[in-house]
Amino acid sequence: MKSKRLFMTALTSLFVAGLAAQTVLDTPELYPGEKALFEAAKKEGMVVSFDTGPTWANWAAEFAAFKKRYPEVEIVYNDIGSAATVVALEKSRNRPQADTAYYFAASAVDAVAKGLVAPFKPVNFDKLPTVFREQDGRWFTIHTLTVAFIVNTKLVKNVPQSWADLLKPEYKNSVVYLDPRSTGVGQVLTFAANFGAGGDMNNVQPGLNYLGKLHHSGNVLRVLGTTPYAQFLKGEIPIWISYENDGLKAKHVDGLGDAVAVVIPKEASAAAPYGISLVEKGPNPSAGKLWLNFIMTDFGQGIFAQGFVRPSVPGVKLPDSVADKLPAAPQVRPLDVRAAAAKKAEIDKGWVAATEAK
Repeated sequence: MKSKRLFMTALTSLFVAGLAAQTVLDTPELYPGEKALFEAAKKEGMVVSFDTGPTWANWAAEFAAFKKRYPEVEIVYNDIGSAATVVALEKSRNRPQADTAYYFAASAVDAVAKGLVAPFKPVNFDKLPTVFREQDGRWFTIHTLTVAFIVNTKLVKNVPQSWADLLKPEYKNSVVYLDPRSTGVGQVLTFAANFGAGGDMNNVQPGLNYLGKLHHSGNVLRVLGTTPYAQFLKGEIPIWISYENDGLKAKHVDGLGDAVAVVIPKEASAAAPYGISLVEKGPNPSAGKLWLNFIMTDFGQGIFAQGFVRPSVPGVKLPDSVADKLPAAPQVRPLDVRAAAAKKAEIDKGWVAATEAK
């Protein structure tokens, strides 16, 4: 997952330079009790945030905004990947090093099952869809990534708008996507296609049948095991089914401009949840709660949007700079990672059967 980086240095600098908020003591509270929590966090002096690499999902801007608002609370972070984060928490169970842990939500479910994280309901928790949160707050979604068609318009005359369009003969040898057996993106993509074909979390056969048709149409150029972002930038991929933010990065950050179209298929798509947790018996619990609250406020959620990932809290007003780049997409469905995990073996086997893959 973490190979889909969003290196947003210039954009982040502009955003941070324009921040309206000063310190928490100089401005109105973002939520009731913020100043009191800051006073407690100030005594601890730092928050240790696992797996929040600064070039992913606009964490660098979150760090800068947090530090500006709470100047006496330092942030220490690492970038080790979702599954590795759970391993690290387990190894340090008896003497936790982290205060918070960020991961793809399937890893969050794993962390809960192993008793590694604590209940905490941050600001806006109750607004989240139920599949985007553990009922007691042991994990909750802070942003999502949406499956989309990323199209090189120099190679593709008519930009496909739907899953049905991708089956047309004009897209022969044009489509690239990641293997659902070995990649999280591939798994989420399968559910997106399944929703588009009329399936649901309990019935994945429509999606498998669709992908079988896509392969048998001759329209699939190749299925890969790693993210082909560099290949797309080089003009080697006509249509790439991936996450929306990959296309927006190529379009607005890496200079491809109008040579890229980013389309959320009109029938349906899936939003993959990325969650965060308060670590059980972490060394700085008040600072951890201050950090989690901050990124779940409307202000913190807007910073994620600056990195082209969609905020998890419904109804958050997007910053003007990205509002037109992340249009409303009511056809997108939240992915239930618990149900998805239970279907993985069925998808792996069914995908091979449907596509005749090796």
